[in-house]
Amino acid sequence: MASHALQGAARHASFIAKSISLTGLRRCAVSPRDLTSRAQRPALTTCQRRQPWLRQQTRHHTTTTTTADSPGHPPSSSSSSSSASSSVSASEVSHFSRLASSWWDPHGPSRLLHLMNPLRHDFIKACLRRSPPPDQNYQYTYLDIGCGGGIFASSAARLPSTAHVTAIDPTPDVIAVARSHARTDPILSRSDKLEYLNCAIEDLGPPAAESSPSAPEGRRQYDIITLFEVLEHIDSPASFLETAIPHLKPGGWLVGSTISRHPIAYLTTKLIAEAPLIGVVPRGTHDWNKYINPGELRGYFESGGAPGRWGDFVTQGVVYLPGLGWRNVTGSEDFGNYFFGVQKLE
Repeated sequence: MASHALQGAARHASFIAKSISLTGLRRCAVSPRDLTSRAQRPALTTCQRRQPWLRQQTRHHTTTTTTADSPGHPPSSSSSSSSASSSVSASEVSHFSRLASSWWDPHGPSRLLHLMNPLRHDFIKACLRRSPPPDQNYQYTYLDIGCGGGIFASSAARLPSTAHVTAIDPTPDVIAVARSHARTDPILSRSDKLEYLNCAIEDLGPPAAESSPSAPEGRRQYDIITLFEVLEHIDSPASFLETAIPHLKPGGWLVGSTISRHPIAYLTTKLIAEAPLIGVVPRGTHDWNKYINPGELRGYFESGGAPGRWGDFVTQGVVYLPGLGWRNVTGSEDFGNYFFGVQKLE
């Protein structure tokens, strides 16, 4: 019943959104986004491997990927490197650095991420049910790209079904917060299941030919790669995905969340969510032009644009209801936030 009401409200909102002249939309036609295009923005060229594990977070709430110093070794906090092809935006790093100190405040600027986290786990479980592991006691390895302060990474590391989580983010301040939080967690502080790396995905280097638990961080292949709230912060999604995909095992799942480039999304995520006084996220968090429609991502994987062979592209729309939190709403992926998942067959 609630779902029908939400869908009816969505149709009504769509009519309103198309009838009203929204500032900026006239300059931004809702046309298919070329995932290979790159906006001309300054790239973050410095990556410190062992710094706060949030370095990739430039995109998570800014999640972008980070870097590793040398083949087989994560970047060290004292090292730096430059990469013209980095997916990291300096403006994103700066934006999320300002949010670092409040990342773990459940009532602060990252509140919506805290509230969304249970739905992330639910969606991953739904994906994994499509391809049950050979062993009932199988434990999964994760690469969380753009981990931010570690909301998802830390929760995944606590699961009995998790073998290990490698979480990367290019924002040093955010990774520092993530590491600090892990040290104060009574479960994580006594475990080696979670490691934060301050780098972008480009800096990890190619994975080893044969992935194994003994391979250095970043040189392994993983069962699950997560990209939560990352793609809408990246200038060149195709290049970013092509760099991330080799780190995924055959049979593994690429799972993420992003926002559809629809007039309703502009209304809700820009005009309302970032509005003074009533907004729920800091101004400048989102760039509507970088939103990606589900059909564009599906086309990338189903048309052969993505390296490898892929299974069905699955999505789940989610809607934020003030006072109630996030709710799954089938069909809402076309005009707002959504989860996506796709299995790498080979």
